[in-house]
Amino acid sequence: MVPAINYWAVLLATASSMIVGAIWYSRRVFGTYWLKAVGHDEESMRTGAAFPLIITVVVSFITAWVLAGAADITWRFYSGSFLWNAVLTGIILWAGFTAARMITHDAFDRRPSGLTVLNLAHEFVTIVIMAIIIGVWPPAGA
Repeated sequence: MVPAINYWAVLLATASSMIVGAIWYSRRVFGTYWLKAVGHDEESMRTGAAFPLIITVVVSFITAWVLAGAADITWRFYSGSFLWNAVLTGIILWAGFTAARMITHDAFDRRPSGLTVLNLAHEFVTIVIMAIIIGVWPPAGA
């Protein structure tokens, strides 16, 4: 079985990731703390900024695409609300893959726990918003 995917929803979810990141890591929200915690300053972030942004778009698309496929599979298995399945699937995938792996890596990297929590919360918000977008615009037949 190949999951049905609404690629318009995937593209919107990808864009939402960029918007959430721009807001989350802005100076008025958590940007100042993040810069200090990772050892950067405004100048160091300007040099070579294009490459991380390109990587972020590609990775965000892959995340949204996988989430859309997983949401379709869970909806076909459990039925019910496509939106609810998408959100619950996103939260489970976040906990099992994103949070679990990030906590492990940050522990070995000896990153400040506040930075780990900040980044985990950002990923949680990003995934939930992606899941809502995917859930509101399910593929044809869902």
